[in-house]
Amino acid sequence: MKTYWIFSHFLPTLGFLLALILFLHLLKERRSPSSTIAWLLAIVLVPYVGVPLYILWGGRKMKKMTGKKEIIPYMEKGTPIVKSNHAPVIQGLGDSTFSLRKGNSVQILASGEEAFHNLMESIEAARKSIYITTFILGTDTTGKAIISALAGKAREGVTVCLLLDALGSYHITDHFLSDYKAAGGNHAFFMPMFHFPFRGRANLRNHRKMVIVDRKTAIIGGMNLTCEYMGESSDSHRWHDLSLAVQGPIVDDLFAVFHSDWKFATKLTIPFEEEVPDVFEGDESIPLQLVPSGPDVNEDPLYDTVLASLFNARKRIWIVTPYFIPDEMLLKALCIASRHNVDVRIIVPLLSNHRLADLVRRNYLQQVVDSGGHVYQFRPGMLHGKLIIIDNSLGIVGSMNMDVRSFFLNYEIALFIHSRDMVFKLNTWIYGLMRDSETVLKKQSVFVEYIEGFARLLAPLL
Repeated sequence: MKTYWIFSHFLPTLGFLLALILFLHLLKERRSPSSTIAWLLAIVLVPYVGVPLYILWGGRKMKKMTGKKEIIPYMEKGTPIVKSNHAPVIQGLGDSTFSLRKGNSVQILASGEEAFHNLMESIEAARKSIYITTFILGTDTTGKAIISALAGKAREGVTVCLLLDALGSYHITDHFLSDYKAAGGNHAFFMPMFHFPFRGRANLRNHRKMVIVDRKTAIIGGMNLTCEYMGESSDSHRWHDLSLAVQGPIVDDLFAVFHSDWKFATKLTIPFEEEVPDVFEGDESIPLQLVPSGPDVNEDPLYDTVLASLFNARKRIWIVTPYFIPDEMLLKALCIASRHNVDVRIIVPLLSNHRLADLVRRNYLQQVVDSGGHVYQFRPGMLHGKLIIIDNSLGIVGSMNMDVRSFFLNYEIALFIHSRDMVFKLNTWIYGLMRDSETVLKKQSVFVEYIEGFARLLAPLL
């Protein structure tokens, strides 16, 4: 009788009260209407599923964390300038963006082999410190080679700190890191999956990828440290991705972000040693601006800067992304630009590694095409690169995908490149993708269109 009362009265009442509390909480959160409606439907229609999922996955901004994770003190370093047509748009979007820095050099790492060799050479050249953040660390030959190299540098007395996302690198064990730890290497897992309090933490992943060596050189982009992304030799199954090797004052800003993430994950502060960054002059001097985004920063600076840049475009908007699930405002900006004779091109993989994302994206891509834009579907394999080119003067490379999760949930980071010469070089990479792409969106059956329509309801939750 007691068990019957618990299941028939107490649990339904508790579920109703939780659903009501979460319902009211959702209404006061600063979310997009589509995200709010999606969660409300889940909580109201399937409360036994929606309520637990929201408790675990529903948080977006963590105000206490925002106050504790300070990266602002480091933002004043470097020399800010404003010489780009797009810089006035990006400047003044809040205190979560860094200043535009001059005096940097940039090398494009357009293949997994090139990125791997650059990474290994940078590790080998390290004399003081190596700081790495990655979403996925592989246990394959690539991951083992990197860990072995890091262990070797740790034995030499180099400070090595490895920050892994707890979800992306869930498979990494103490045994795999045993030699690295024995050599004196440091590691931490960002945002453990099981943590009290639970709300939102499981859904807020650190998707940033960066390597900082001696506070002099750095690598930033979309590549994880596993064979799918990079390796010593070519591999026909390797994903197509893009990273940048940078030097100059911008490295200080990258270190500021790593320092903040490391302190949050470990409660430890990396000793701050004043370093004089290399400053490049003349043709090598490239203005760069770092824009982080995530639950730990005020507002949504990466989303704001990308959106402002899209509306500011006058000639072209070229976007390379593995997943295309924009919110209403981003999609509207692209469609308006297309109708006003801006050359809008979206390059995506023909088939990505997430079929649900492929189902969701088709309707968005069709709207861009109907507005006068062009879609390229890359055939040879998985395309994981993230690049946005605005006109001929701004390139954006980073860890973010063109989707709701990257702009509003994950910890992300992007580099804004204010250089016509670098944009010209990035064009070469994009043209190679276009040559191997289909340009026609195939008509789907009515049944598939219904499935796509249902999948779009889940878009704000993906």
